[in-house]
This record gives sequence, structure tokens and C-alpha cells, in this order.
Amino acid sequence: MVDPDEFPIMRRWPPRRPQAIQLYTLNTPNGAKASIMLEECGLDYDAHRIDIGEAADQLTPEFMSLNPNHKIPAIIDPDGPGGRPMGLWESGAILLYLAGKTSRFLPADGAARWQTVQWLMFQMGGVGPMMGQLGFFHAYKGREIEDKRPRDRYAAETRRLLGVLDRQLAGREWITGDYSIADIATAPWVNNLLTKYDAGALVRFDEFGAVSAWLDRFMARPAVQRGMQVGAA
Repeated sequence: MVDPDEFPIMRRWPPRRPQAIQLYTLNTPNGAKASIMLEECGLDYDAHRIDIGEAADQLTPEFMSLNPNHKIPAIIDPDGPGGRPMGLWESGAILLYLAGKTSRFLPADGAARWQTVQWLMFQMGGVGPMMGQLGFFHAYKGREIEDKRPRDRYAAETRRLLGVLDRQLAGREWITGDYSIADIATAPWVNNLLTKYDAGALVRFDEFGAVSAWLDRFMARPAVQRGMQVGAA
């Protein structure tokens, strides 16, 4: 049983089912990673919507008691290592943890494992930050800036990253061969680039045929479709 004194966030967002994994999220690309992974793994979880807009839930003392970096997603697993409850934040860490917990979507050892981790880091260090900055300058407040050099810089880097991904996917269904946390991490960002940022024409997305086909395969997965809806509810 999880002790609310150990996890004060539970006082603001009480568990509906205390034995389930508690997910604190929103329908952003990073938020979708966690909910998709939970759906793909078939794990029981309670989802709590964290409003990062005017409500600024992520800045409350209760949320920051779990994640001092005040970002979503975050989880509490009541059955963590050694059977003890554990809180965890950072979407990449959550994917690695859930993959280890279920022995799914990450090779157990050898070169295949580290190649998958390598492509996860490619998303964490490149795809997410660069596409996120492009979104700010193209679709959000940054578009009001008359000087388009910042937007164009991030558009060019996004195109470069899409090219890297397109070459990796040539002749493959998934990034490292088998469906993995590398796909779960990366595809929500590429989808967001097209749907929320409306930047497909800007980066000439139609030139990346392997990426486009891969994204279609990803979005067709039932667990992905369920997971994509979680943070919006």
C-alpha cells in the first residue's frame, strides 16, 4: 500500500485504485510515451490529468514532491523494486523501467539492447528538443517573432533528424528491427510535428517516405490509439 505521507501528490490526485500504477500526464508527446507503453505492456494504471496551462498543476508543491523538475509524465509504481512503492519521472526513464518490469519492448542483452537504447537517446537528445523548439517558433508564441532565423534553424535540424530516421527505417518496419521503446519514444514526436505543429510542409515531410510509412504503422496499433487518448481525458 502506498503511504500518502511518502507521496504527497496523492493528496491532490487521490488514487482511484491504489494497487495500480499511478500516471500523472497530459496529451503531449512525452506524456503519450508513458501511456502508450503502459497500454502496450498491458499494465493496470490510473491516469491523472496534469494541466500545464493556466492551472499550472506541475508547479504545485504536491506535484513537485514527486518531480522536482515539474514536468510530465511521472509515475508511482506501488509494486516497485523489492516490492516497495517507487516514484519515477523523465519519460525515457519511465520507458526503460516499464520495459524492465515487463521484459517487453527492449532486448534483454547484447548489441540489440544497446542499439535500442541508442535510438531512445537519439529521441531524448535530438528529436524531442529540436521538434519542440520548432513547434514553439512555428505554431505557438514564437511565431510572433518577425525574425524567422530561429524557426528556420530548428526546421533545418528537424529535417536533418528526419533524414537520419528515414535512412535507418529503409527496409525496416521498426527503428531497430523489432517494435521497441525506440519507436514508442519517437513516433509521438513525429506525429505531433504534423498534427499539433502543422509543420509538415515546412520540413517537406513528404520527402521522408520510410518515416511516413513507419508512422502509419505505429498509429494503427490499438494500444497506441488508446494511449494517445489518455492525457486528453
